[in-house]
Amino acid sequence: MAGFRDAAAYNPTAGLQLLPIRFEQLQPNRYLVNNFVGDGLLLTRQELDRVVGLDLSPGDGLYERAFEKLLVSVKGQQSQLQLLAMRLRSRMAFLQQPTALHIFVVTLRCEHSCPYCQVSRRCVDRERYDMSSDTAIRALRVALSAPPPTIKIEFQGGEPLLNFPLIRQIVETARRDVPSGKMLEFVIATNLALLDDDVLDFCRENSVLLSTSLDGPADLHNRNRPRPGSNSHQLATEGIRRAQSALGRDRIGAFMTTTEASLERVEGIIDEYLKLDLDGIFLRPLSPYGFAIKTKQFNKYGGREWLKFYERGLRYILDINKNGRHFPEFYATLLLKRILTDVPIGYVDLRSPAGIGLGALVYNYDGKVFASDEGRMLAEMGDRTFELGDLATDDYRSLILSDKLIELVGGSLSQCSPECASCAFEPYCGSDPVYHHATQGDPVGIKPLSEFCARQKSVLRLLIELLDDSPEDAAVLRGWVSR
Repeated sequence: MAGFRDAAAYNPTAGLQLLPIRFEQLQPNRYLVNNFVGDGLLLTRQELDRVVGLDLSPGDGLYERAFEKLLVSVKGQQSQLQLLAMRLRSRMAFLQQPTALHIFVVTLRCEHSCPYCQVSRRCVDRERYDMSSDTAIRALRVALSAPPPTIKIEFQGGEPLLNFPLIRQIVETARRDVPSGKMLEFVIATNLALLDDDVLDFCRENSVLLSTSLDGPADLHNRNRPRPGSNSHQLATEGIRRAQSALGRDRIGAFMTTTEASLERVEGIIDEYLKLDLDGIFLRPLSPYGFAIKTKQFNKYGGREWLKFYERGLRYILDINKNGRHFPEFYATLLLKRILTDVPIGYVDLRSPAGIGLGALVYNYDGKVFASDEGRMLAEMGDRTFELGDLATDDYRSLILSDKLIELVGGSLSQCSPECASCAFEPYCGSDPVYHHATQGDPVGIKPLSEFCARQKSVLRLLIELLDDSPEDAAVLRGWVSR
């Protein structure tokens, strides 16, 4: 007769192995521990030591939690590794269909003189900074040849309504020439100062969305966004109401930019959005491009000041939602999608590899093509690192397969970058090579010196702790994702 096997053969923990994990200390005795697709647990130091040491037993609770979050597996078992691979493929599915967003810079002219302007706008009488009809048709040909089933065309400036006849021509030509089976979406990013019935009728007839800027109450907005007549807030708010009435409440959105003058006024800024019945707010910091650098606006506050502003605003917004008004903070919503789901998102700053070129192409007024809008802004400052080509000579294939873009994208994998590769926040974060090039002179950057990195980590810490500590707040945050 065969003898009995040794008792150790029946030990369910004898064959355990640790799967690839990362961890980050959030508080003195609290750690975020997760895998490379972002499944995570908040553990004490003792619990972390037990997971790493495989000191786990069925029924002790931690054993089941570690298995559920794919932190450990049984040696020789392939199912969990296959599940991790399948989910990583889902998270990176955006790579299968580049490039969905195509930005047409139809003019650099603008009648505003915002000191933080990122695009180095030009005076309204300088028509040589308008995109020509020939350049627009070349850009449209490239955009419509991109593979995604839905192509979004966004018109930017300057103030794009200063070249509205060209916008009309592009939309009409696109609708006529769009390949069978493709869908088109259009957005005009405008300050609304030139909005009239002709523009509204055109937007309604062609399902064009409007996107605008609103920095808060009248005194703050007029200070941040000066124009002749000192009435930018009046024109913006009247334009928002007119667009909501003519097009529908969901057909116009607004963005704010945080200046030094905004830092102590977050509640008033949010209240202004509520008063206008807007569907949410994006609490956005300044970016290191264009006039924001020339006028030294970017250096007037640091990351810590913005983070205090953001946390105060987010908690105020959560209270608004808990009182019955659905009103998301959009940046938190994007990060929560990365934390709670495997669904790819369109926001290119939260992609790895980066969304430059693959997520968006930018066609400048002069025919030059850039890998991102921020890359275009750097070019206006004399740095053409992110210029991919020219509409006079290039097509979609030559732009996307250019050696420059391949090198930039290849170097933007956060999974392989120093500091990022071992960071527990990496599955939720992204790679922003333009920001790091602008601030550190290197597309990868030194992450401990990066305000982008510090900002991401701090906001992610806040969201993860809210999800775990407060069921009421967690319900609101999960609701933003599900809706």
